[in-house]
Amino acid sequence: MIIDIILPLSLVFIMFSLGLGLTINDFKNVAQQPKVFAIGIINQMVLLPVVAFGLITFLGLNNEMAVGLMILACSPGGVTSNIITKLAKGDTALSISFTAVVSVATVITLPLITGFSINYFMGSEAPAINVLSLGLAMFFITAIPVALGLFIHHKAETFTKKFEPKASKISAILFILIVIGALASEWEAFVNNVTVLGPSIVALIILMLLLGYGTAHLFRMREPQAVSVAIATGIQNATVGITVGNLILPSGEGLSVLSLPSGVYGILMYLVVLPIVFGYVKWVHAKIDNS
Repeated sequence: MIIDIILPLSLVFIMFSLGLGLTINDFKNVAQQPKVFAIGIINQMVLLPVVAFGLITFLGLNNEMAVGLMILACSPGGVTSNIITKLAKGDTALSISFTAVVSVATVITLPLITGFSINYFMGSEAPAINVLSLGLAMFFITAIPVALGLFIHHKAETFTKKFEPKASKISAILFILIVIGALASEWEAFVNNVTVLGPSIVALIILMLLLGYGTAHLFRMREPQAVSVAIATGIQNATVGITVGNLILPSGEGLSVLSLPSGVYGILMYLVVLPIVFGYVKWVHAKIDNS
């Protein structure tokens, strides 16, 4: 019930709430800040999967776990990354632009990289996957809700201003409930695999935050932009990863083995990222006070 029905519907609502927070001006940021946007997109859509692949190889993850981690690495950012960017005093408009464009682009990139990962890591044991069908599923549960939210924002701004904050809170609650519910249904599998997945996921989060922040400063971005790039690079939408894993390899009532990395990530991400963000904000304030 949670996995087969509530999970996809929740993802649709989460992506719809993302669209409600968008305006046409957010997309204009792409044209106005091409260098900033290009670095963020390259980090998230090229560097992140490459680093994930490297960690999988280095740490020797098994076949299904390797594919699950690659699915996570190909997932777009989500509403969570926008909220954390705001907490970290980053460029929230830029963060929203990243999330919107990558959410649409992954309709193509996620099925292609996932298809490659399944064949590469699972070989003869790979489940049958139709890349076109997966792409269409991604389109209907991610791109269409985002576009609908953007359309409603454009046509009914008064309603959107009142409802969007509530929708964002509902999305955050849904995300937490999805992760807890999914893991509760497969708690034994989670416990058995967290020691295997934990190091790779924590390493992936920290490495990508550092690489995102480092590349932003390498190209001389302003601090709020650097924060946005770092968070967009380091934080993924675990709900998408869980959903895609279960679309490819359904497991009845429980969590698909391909979804386990995203489920573990959904918990560890908060435990790793929030202390870093609050530590960063404290450091910035101390730096301002001393200047």
